[in-house]
Amino acid sequence: MKAGDTSNGRLPGGAAETLACHRLAREPLDSLPEAERPRDEREAYAVQELVHARLERAGLGPVAGYKIGCTTPVMQAFLKIPNPCGGAVLAGTVYRSPAVIPHDAFVRVGVECEIVARLGQDLPARAEPYSQEEVEAAVATVMPGMEIVDARYVDYTRLDTPTLIADDFFDAGCVLGDERDARSGPDLAGVVGVTRINGEEVGRGRGADVMGHPFRALAWLANSRSARGLGLEAGRFVFLGSVVETKWLARGDLVEMDLAGLGRVEARFT
Repeated sequence: MKAGDTSNGRLPGGAAETLACHRLAREPLDSLPEAERPRDEREAYAVQELVHARLERAGLGPVAGYKIGCTTPVMQAFLKIPNPCGGAVLAGTVYRSPAVIPHDAFVRVGVECEIVARLGQDLPARAEPYSQEEVEAAVATVMPGMEIVDARYVDYTRLDTPTLIADDFFDAGCVLGDERDARSGPDLAGVVGVTRINGEEVGRGRGADVMGHPFRALAWLANSRSARGLGLEAGRFVFLGSVVETKWLARGDLVEMDLAGLGRVEARFT
């Protein structure tokens, strides 16, 4: 399937333009017009591809990596969505730890504590589903990561899941920590992640909270994209899902995330 195509021939470019314009202007979105709204997840991902192209033309850069949302019970309960959802991270929104990030660059900024994998091999689209073992073999490095999310909506609880997917499921960027060889790293299921804001612990979770093992989430993403004729490319990173519920930030907050055995990331939102 080509970017922007859907199974029934709709070309929902209007939705992509609306979503991209609201994101660039940092104007809260109420809802998409009925005629533009994606009707299911397949249409939502087609819109998402067009949004990426529009934002790249606006200067946010090409896709540098991917994110998976709603991979843990805590996040599924938080967002009231029962299945994982995928999105992308654009190159112009990627920071290295320690980072200083303007708080007013977002509508309502939040952060999520995540394990991140970088692929060393392509996972091309194919008919046969990928197993957890196959995707794990394709991972070159692992690292701690802070996903930056933005509740850029008047009320996200009123929005349908396809609209959220089309808008990259809240993604607004990320902070990456130091990478280490995946073969010498810890068992990701046992990694404990802790989020601190201004020195106070506000949440913790384990890698096993992510679909039983973070690489199961990676297999889900590979198979989701494969079903749409898309692969995962070597060199791209993947945020595998938050082990701590989203934390919303005030101006000046210092966020520190420690993932035992992987390292830490930090950012101040000035």
